[in-house]
Amino acid sequence: MSVRVDPSGRRWVRGEVEAPGSVDELWQAIGTGAGLSSWFTRSEFSVGADGQPTQLICHFGPGISSAATLTRWDPPRGFSVISDEFIQGGPEVATDWNIEERDGKSCLLSVEHGLFVDSDEYDNHIEATEAGWPAFFRILQIYMAHHRGEPCALLELMGAAADGDRAWEDVSSALGFSNAQPGERFAAPAGALPFSGLVDTVPGETEVILHIDQPTSGVAHLFVWPINDQILLSLRFYLYGEDAAKVVSREEPRWRSWMEGQFPLSQG
Repeated sequence: MSVRVDPSGRRWVRGEVEAPGSVDELWQAIGTGAGLSSWFTRSEFSVGADGQPTQLICHFGPGISSAATLTRWDPPRGFSVISDEFIQGGPEVATDWNIEERDGKSCLLSVEHGLFVDSDEYDNHIEATEAGWPAFFRILQIYMAHHRGEPCALLELMGAAADGDRAWEDVSSALGFSNAQPGERFAAPAGALPFSGLVDTVPGETEVILHIDQPTSGVAHLFVWPINDQILLSLRFYLYGEDAAKVVSREEPRWRSWMEGQFPLSQG
């Protein structure tokens, strides 16, 4: 969907998703750092002297973070932030997170980004953000349907490649999902890294969402990310359950070693 323009001059985009759970349960998934980190990016809320949140800080990868100032805090219905880091060198962008109850069993979450400018110079930035929400929203749906309220530990890996398509062929083959279709099971080849589960969604030619059962129960989001004249390969694992942190501690060294051997960040 293209950028919409209000009579006031505000330019905005909106993403929304229906997810299972009550308003309070969905609030826990967006209004806490642990909740956001269970389906979005590694996130944290800074708290002021009065105990109220003052900032939302999201970490998208090594050296890639964004801080936003809270302008509205309305639990359990939503919150709003504004950031001058959203578009590097650009105008401030305001983001509104809102929850609406549906039928008592599900809720609608909407995320709206808006800015005031006199031209379409920055439209591509917020359109790219809008295009990224469906994958995260799908992870939220999986989390709320199957892992709601469970502890989550993140395993995040980033590599670089000279050719994104070739890198995707290599990683999908190595991890066993290159020929699998949505709804089909996959597994890494014998003797490789412990990795198996169900293909959930294929948002694009170089992106996949997997509902995994090895190395433990969770979700894997893998995608090629062209950014700042680099081609990055992002592997983010949301691992759920009481043993999730232990699994990350155990598995991270060999996953990181494998990633650095296959897709070292020094290349690109």
